[in-house]
Amino acid sequence: MGKYQLDTKSKMAAAKYQDGKKPAVSNKKDKINQIREAYLQKQKDKKQSGE
Repeated sequence: MGKYQLDTKSKMAAAKYQDGKKPAVSNKKDKINQIREAYLQKQKDKKQSGE
């Protein structure tokens, strides 16, 4: 027997907690693309204001 045994209600709560703690790896590329677009937009605005 294991030291800690969970009933079904506790198993669901533990699974829900684990899902909330997982890092969003799938959104990593999207986030990088958003940062890149913001950077390029900032550079574009800087060029226009400098002219």
